[in-house]
Amino acid sequence: MRTFDFAPLLRTSIGFENLNRLVDFATRGEGDAYPPYNIEKVGEDAYRISMATAGFSRSELEITAQDNVLIVTGRAQEGTEADKREFLHRGIAKRAFERRFQLADTIKVTGAAYNDGLLDIQLVREVPEHKKPRNIAIGSAVEPQTIEAVNDRQAA
Repeated sequence: MRTFDFAPLLRTSIGFENLNRLVDFATRGEGDAYPPYNIEKVGEDAYRISMATAGFSRSELEITAQDNVLIVTGRAQEGTEADKREFLHRGIAKRAFERRFQLADTIKVTGAAYNDGLLDIQLVREVPEHKKPRNIAIGSAVEPQTIEAVNDRQAA
C-alpha cells in the first residue's frame, strides 16, 4: 500500500476548500467517477453542486447533511417499468450510488432541485460574526502597570 505525504499540500494551501480539493484529487481512484458532478461558485458566498443523475426519479434520490458531510444517495426502485423493457444498448447507467462531500463548518445546505436529469444542491457559506476578520486599531504605547501582591505573612 502506498502512502501519501500531504505536508507539501498543507504548507501551500490557504483555506479549507483548497485543502479539501487537493486531498480529494490525490486520493481519488479511477472507479469513483459515477455519477459525474460539478462544483460551482455562483456568488460571493454561494455554491452549487450539479450531479448528473439521468434515469433517476426524485423518489429514488436522497440527500442527507450530517456532521459536516453531505451524502447523496441514488437507489433504483425494484419492479419498475424499465425491468420489462428489452434494451439493445443501454448507455444510460442507472446503478446505485453514494457520493460524499466533506463540508467546512461554515457551509450550510440551503436547498435542492431536480431538473432535466441534473440534481442541483445549493450551498451557502455562513461565517459567524466572531470568525469574520476585523481591523485592530493601532494606538500609542501604554505603560505597563505593576500590580502589587499582598504577602501572606503580612496579612496574618
